[in-house]
Amino acid sequence: MRYRPISAAVLVEELTDRVLALTDRRWIVVAIDGTDTATNTTQLADALVEPLRVNGRDVVRVSAKDFLKPASLRFEHGKQDPDSRYTDWLDVGALRREVLDPLADDGTGAVLPALWDAETDRATRLDRVRLAEGGVLVLDGELLLGTGLAIDLAVHLWLSPGAVRRRVPADAQWALPAYERYENEVSPASIADVVVRMDDPNHPAMLEPDTA
Repeated sequence: MRYRPISAAVLVEELTDRVLALTDRRWIVVAIDGTDTATNTTQLADALVEPLRVNGRDVVRVSAKDFLKPASLRFEHGKQDPDSRYTDWLDVGALRREVLDPLADDGTGAVLPALWDAETDRATRLDRVRLAEGGVLVLDGELLLGTGLAIDLAVHLWLSPGAVRRRVPADAQWALPAYERYENEVSPASIADVVVRMDDPNHPAMLEPDTA
């Protein structure tokens, strides 16, 4: 296993090239997966939008944070229950129904960019957005892999266990067991298409494929 040091700018360029190479489907779903508050999945996902558009691709950005379940369900066992964080916070069914199913080969291309505002604990009531054929949906969030979501290019921002403990803020340390379960039960780095080590956010490193 070898990690290749890479700048943030080159990372975006290489991911853009990977997306542009996917030409055999009506729509493309890219997922940027990583530990919330410790890896900035949002920043990387946002950075992909303009290069893809410059290359003629329509792009819709969606965040998994806008598809969380209502507070009454997320916090049924308390606001700091790591098992609930792992299994019950993300509304996988809604994300699939409202965002990914419309981008299946027989879909309409009309996706809902956000469903639930976790801050106000209310529905966003946004209109659907139609993604042009050949367009790209860029999704970011945590604990996304291993959920059965239809993803064409999965990018996992990986942290070593020590880095997770160091970089998760003190007020979110209660969630560490959820991230440990994800690592142990899903092993996201083993199923992602692209793995980027983010122990130092200023010096990412991309996992090179094993050519042996």
